[in-house]
Amino acid sequence: MNRLWLEPREELAGLADRGVAIFRGVTDPQVAALTWGMALAVYPFFAKVAEIVGRLTSLQGDCTTAEVHRRMAEIYGEREGTRRMTNMVLQSQVDWSLLSKSDSGKTLYRKPPVAIQSPDTVQWLSEALLTHVGRPLILDGLSGQPTMFPFSLGDNLGYVLSLSNVLDVRADSAGTRIVGLKGA
Repeated sequence: MNRLWLEPREELAGLADRGVAIFRGVTDPQVAALTWGMALAVYPFFAKVAEIVGRLTSLQGDCTTAEVHRRMAEIYGEREGTRRMTNMVLQSQVDWSLLSKSDSGKTLYRKPPVAIQSPDTVQWLSEALLTHVGRPLILDGLSGQPTMFPFSLGDNLGYVLSLSNVLDVRADSAGTRIVGLKGA
């Protein structure tokens, strides 16, 4: 948690500061969403586990931990550290009440998406996602990103994101709306 909020990398300090300001300024801060966003931006390994879980659970709502471990091993190698860190990420997602586990601990279940209520939190979480992916995304696909499976960004996403000082919403030559980080 220190690396997420108290000592982030220099290029992520502004993102962390804006997240803390949202936490302090919102009546009911959605701590899990804020922590999820910082984890995506700070830890690519966390983001990869989230992506895999999001993809695997998108069709039937559940997956086994063995499936997640197998896919992580394909990417990072069959190492004990990979397995242990994957377990830590999965346990964090369960602890944050964004996933649930079977009694045996072998099956992961997707919970209904948490609706993000605050426009500031929607903007900030979108910024964290864009920081992670490192490129602009199609606006209509933003909330459908596998890494965003625990959250619903709500209606009028284009309008909400267009109000942000750090996000740039524009249309390409085909009229597709794209969102990216300003200055990137």
